[in-house]
Amino acid sequence: FFLNSRFEQLLEIRSSGRNVVQDRTIYEDAYIFAPNLHAMGLMTTRDFENYFRLFKNMDSAVTPPDLMIYLRASVPNLVNQIAERGREYESTISIDYLKRLHERYEAWITTYDKGKVLIIDVDENAFHTNPEDLGKIINSIDAEVHGLFPNEAPAKPATAKKKAAKKK
Repeated sequence: FFLNSRFEQLLEIRSSGRNVVQDRTIYEDAYIFAPNLHAMGLMTTRDFENYFRLFKNMDSAVTPPDLMIYLRASVPNLVNQIAERGREYESTISIDYLKRLHERYEAWITTYDKGKVLIIDVDENAFHTNPEDLGKIINSIDAEVHGLFPNEAPAKPATAKKKAAKKK
């Protein structure tokens, strides 16, 4: 159900033609949450293997994001954030569960090869309450997406310059 829902979201995003910031990706579902459920015994091996095969088929039809933004936070910080939000359905999340997810996220982000990655250390800033920290992050995102000098024309490769010089 979750894999199909995430895939439908991606198809909708593609057909809309809009630029979208997505909170969670299909990759996290496949590389973090499903394996974690399997390891916890909440998903059978047969279901996990079927899930992952289906994900691989979907992955071939998915356009990866232009920029993956990874919000890195320590487990104590995650616990504090959950407590601050005060959502009843999050109150039963165990620290062991958070640790397992954290380990899986850290392992996954080091192997992510679908495109650009920007890692933001949430422990080192308070972008949700500090406009200066948020501004730094927005500038980092702009630099990753548009380059440091987005208004300049892209430089021509050296071989193109040599060919242009020969024509004169």
